Amino acid sequence: MEYNYSTSYGTTTTSGSSEISAAAGLIIALVILIIGLVLLVSMWRIFTKAGKPGWAALVPIYNTYILYQIIGRPAWWILLLFVPVVNTIVGILVAIDLARAFGKSTTFGVVGLLLFPLVGYPMLAFGNATYNGGSPTDLGAMAGTSAQPQAPVSAAPAPAQNPAPPVVPPTTPPTA
Repeated sequence: MEYNYSTSYGTTTTSGSSEISAAAGLIIALVILIIGLVLLVSMWRIFTKAGKPGWAALVPIYNTYILYQIIGRPAWWILLLFVPVVNTIVGILVAIDLARAFGKSTTFGVVGLLLFPLVGYPMLAFGNATYNGGSPTDLGAMAGTSAQPQAPVSAAPAPAQNPAPPVVPPTTPPTA
């Protein structure tokens, strides 16, 4: 479809390219909206699987706080998201920790949650993954210490290494 516009500088002819670009923009916006909804519903379900309120996935910054609770990271890590380059490393660690918290491998965290989140998050949310609790181990291992929870100390005394020999009562000869 062609339109002729008369201006004081002459006649300009345009085609229907503006309508095509408007339709393409609408389709792109619709696809982005659908992707966002899939990820939002997946996060809602992940939060509820972990025993947290699902609506928390809707609230910016608070959803990050809840996510860090799920994976066992401290709340101050939210500040690391504002530091360039560090935020990329934190994002990788969070994806790996989230996969581990639901019993998945590190590979699933990197490939499924980082590279293909549109597939990985729904798999975590609607698959058979169960929440095992979040206990980060990678930072403790890098520092040379274990971040695993320690066994509780019991009140019972530990057995002695060299126990004393048993006391045998002396025998007396029988009297006649």
